[in-house]
Amino acid sequence: MDFTIRAATEADLAAIREIYNYYVERSTCTFQLEPDTVESRSAWFRNRSAAHPVTVAEAAGQVIGWASLSPWNLRGAYARTVEASVYIRHDSHRRGAGRALLSDLIERAKLLGHHTIVGGACTEQTASLALQESLGFRSIGVLREVGFKFDRWLDVAYSQYLLGESRC
Repeated sequence: MDFTIRAATEADLAAIREIYNYYVERSTCTFQLEPDTVESRSAWFRNRSAAHPVTVAEAAGQVIGWASLSPWNLRGAYARTVEASVYIRHDSHRRGAGRALLSDLIERAKLLGHHTIVGGACTEQTASLALQESLGFRSIGVLREVGFKFDRWLDVAYSQYLLGESRC
């Protein structure tokens, strides 16, 4: 599949919201319980800073995925630590868009002067965990039963990519 990665614009928010809400309602890849509203997604986008970009993967004029770097913790000493998020439209998996978006986030994080990227995923999301590992994220632990969705307790695996380290 041919696609391009670019900075998201306000015009992309409907597609971003649609992709995300699909998973809110059906998946453990997000622990959000209520779908995003137009207002909440717009506020999320307006509150982004240059250090925390949102990108999209676009194929044939259609957004098929999105990614973002977000503050990992709002306390000042954490300013150069970011969390990566990647979501692919449910009918566009296994075509390379997730890998391209996460690879792009890594490069953007380096250029922005960040020091480390944290990735988290429900332990049920084996494809997400495998993608992080394949790009050099190192497992740093599992938090047991920290989320409750679909009437069950869920674990979250965390990984970390140190931007200054050599990746062989």
